[in-house]
This record gives sequence, C-alpha cells and structure tokens, in this order.
Amino acid sequence: MGFKTLCFGLTLILFAYYIYTPLPENIEEPWKVGVIDALIKTTSLTAMLLENMGLIRYAEFFSMLLKLDHTVLISDENITVMDTKFTDIPVCLYLPKKKSESQRRAVIFIHGGAFVMGSCRQTAYDFLNRWTANKLGAVVVGIDYRLAPQYQFPVPLEDVISVVRFFLQDNILAKYGVDPSRICISGDSSGGTLAAKVTQLVQNDPEFKNKIKAQVLIYPGLQVVDVLMPSHRQNEHGPILSRDMAIKMGCLYLTKDKALPQAVRENQHMPHGSRHLFKLVNWSTLLPEKYRRNHIYTEPIIGKLNSSYPVLLDSRLSPLLVTDSQLEKLPLTYIITCEHDILRDDGLIYVSRLRNAAVNVSHDHIEDGIHGALFFMTTPFYLRVGIRISDKYINWLEENL
Repeated sequence: MGFKTLCFGLTLILFAYYIYTPLPENIEEPWKVGVIDALIKTTSLTAMLLENMGLIRYAEFFSMLLKLDHTVLISDENITVMDTKFTDIPVCLYLPKKKSESQRRAVIFIHGGAFVMGSCRQTAYDFLNRWTANKLGAVVVGIDYRLAPQYQFPVPLEDVISVVRFFLQDNILAKYGVDPSRICISGDSSGGTLAAKVTQLVQNDPEFKNKIKAQVLIYPGLQVVDVLMPSHRQNEHGPILSRDMAIKMGCLYLTKDKALPQAVRENQHMPHGSRHLFKLVNWSTLLPEKYRRNHIYTEPIIGKLNSSYPVLLDSRLSPLLVTDSQLEKLPLTYIITCEHDILRDDGLIYVSRLRNAAVNVSHDHIEDGIHGALFFMTTPFYLRVGIRISDKYINWLEENL
C-alpha cells in the first residue's frame, strides 16, 4: 500500500511539473491563464497518450473537444445569421437587420486553429463576428474551410480563396448590399496566415484587386523558414501555445511524416536551394532592436532532412516569402501582435517589411497579450485580454473601413 501511494504521489508530482509553466509577471488574470494553460497541456498529454495507444490521432482529439464548443447559429434582434455555403464551402453569414440608407461594409473573417481544428461556429468566433456585424452595421462572412490532416496544404487556402472570389462578384455584393470599395479580409493565428496570403493573391488578380480596402492580421503565423526566432525561444513553453504543440500541429498541415516535425524542432528542415529566402525573414535585420534582446542569430540548417519538402519554399505557406515589389500592392493593413506568443516575431517582421514597402500599416503590440486570446472571450474561459484585443480590432475597422 505504501509503495503504491508513493508511486501515485510521484506520478502527480511529475504530472504537475509537466503542465506547470511560470507565467510572465505582467500577465493579466494570471490564475485564469494558468488554469487554461494547464488544461491545454493536460489535453495535449492525453492526446499524445491516446495516439500512441492507436486510439485516436493527436489533432483529431483536440478537434473532437472543440466541437463540443460549437454553437447553434441563431438570429437575434439585431442580426440575421445564416448557415449557408459559398461554392460548396460552409460559411456563417451575419446580416444586420437595421435598414441602411447606404451600402454596407463587409468583413471576411478566417478563424484560427493551426489549420487542423476550429470553426467559425466556435462560441467565441460567433460572438466576435456577431459583435462586428452589429457594431459596424457590416455584413460578416465566417469561412469554415476544410481542415488538415484530412485536407492538407493547399486545400484550406484554396477553400478560402474560392469563398473570397465568390463573395467579391458584383452580383453577390449587390445581393447583400455591400459597398465594393469597403471590404476587409481578417483572421487570427493560422486564419491570419490565410488572410495574409489571400490578400496578396487577390491584389494580384485584375478582376478583384480594387475590392479589398483593408486586411487585419491578429497574431498571425507568417513563415516556417526560421522557427528559432527570439519569440520562439522566449515563449517555448507558452503560455497557451507551446513551441512543441505549434510544430506538431503545423506540420500536420503538410504531412503525417514524423520526420518533419523532428527536423523543424532543430531548425534543420529547410531544403537545398532555400538560402536566398532567409533574407526575407532574417530577424537580426528586420526585427526591432527591442525584441532581439541578447539573442544570437544563426541561419536555419539546410539539407539535413532526408525527405524533400519543396512546399517549404512556397509563399502560399509563408506569406513573408514574397518580394518587396509584391508587398507594395497591398491595401491598408492592421496587425496585432502579442508579447507572450511564439508567433510574435512573424507579425513584427511583416510590419517592418510592409513599412519598408511603403504600405499604410497600423500596428498594436499587446504587452501582456497571449496567443489565442480571442478564443477566450466567453464563459467559462473569459479573459479580459481577449475582449481588449477584440475592441481594438472592431474600433480600427470602424475608423478605417
């Protein structure tokens, strides 16, 4: 009995050690963030154990749990909510009921979830899109693109492009009373990745290039070339999104081969012929001095991975890999970055490159911000930082769209 008790106690201690992450001093509501972070790490550990037992895949376990948070799309006194499809892709459509004497603004919102989970039907995203439509009197389109690992790159991107191009047709804009000169594409996390790339592609399309007035990217991931940036090192264990979890899920967007995530962890995943791209994401020159701190820049190691992944050179995967001349065409841009986020430096570098390309860009850096904050705006995981970020997002749209 004593031995079993000792083993149980040691197991609890090891488990507590595994899930515990010291939080930065300036985190608002630290006990809430700590609980959420512990729950995510516990879920991740459970998912790994179940996958090793052959019961369910890692990402599928997360996705299954998130589906419990899907809300029923119900209209209210201010907004008509429609569950419909654009080009066979499910969308959540939010239409203000109040009559407007002029054409309405429109926001196309792309949800996050590391390309493997999430939905515009999540309670938090429904709350955000409903609030956006009500506050701005805008038509809001939430896209439920297909997810990896069942549908890997570039399927999610192609789904989003398909919906955007459908919605931007003159007859569709007229149907919903949308002003074709006041349309924004926005997204958070991996949704920000998709929003950034779709905006780049649309701006190069003669048929649609003048129809996107603005883009909003909320703590976006914008490159996979260098995964040892200062923000990756500082926030390796989170909170909320650890480096290991981001790599594990992000690689499922490309392949189920376990050799890739292992190489990515060591920053040894880039293939031969990729060195010319390093200057486009070189944090030692593009990151503001404040965020470089005392970190030493080293190039990603080339050619170590036996399998070749040419997709790692594709700007559709890493929007930062386009040239400055391509960036010059981009519309008004608003980027929100969070200090305690492994993806922080992607957004900061994009701000630098857009400004160098003379793009009109606004930037807010949330000093106590964490990755995924928008997801925690509703009970039971309500965080004030999520509300602050959503307020900044909607206020910027109200003033600029």
